[in-house]
Amino acid sequence: MQPSSKRRDRLIGLFVAGALLLNPPIIDLFSGGTVFGWPALYVYLFGAWGLLIAGLALVLEGHRDTPPGFGDEDRP
Repeated sequence: MQPSSKRRDRLIGLFVAGALLLNPPIIDLFSGGTVFGWPALYVYLFGAWGLLIAGLALVLEGHRDTPPGFGDEDRP
């Protein structure tokens, strides 16, 4: 199944955002300091990672091309 062009564009955008967010010069900005007692680097990395996963979930599961139940006739 080929993804729609809108979905493909959003996936490419998420890839670029991930490449920028996890780029060493950006990560170095958060190498010092703490956030509520936790190292800011860890908070940033896990936050960026979580946002990317949430974005992927929204893009891939947000709306499906086929209606629910379509193709379920073969299942017992």
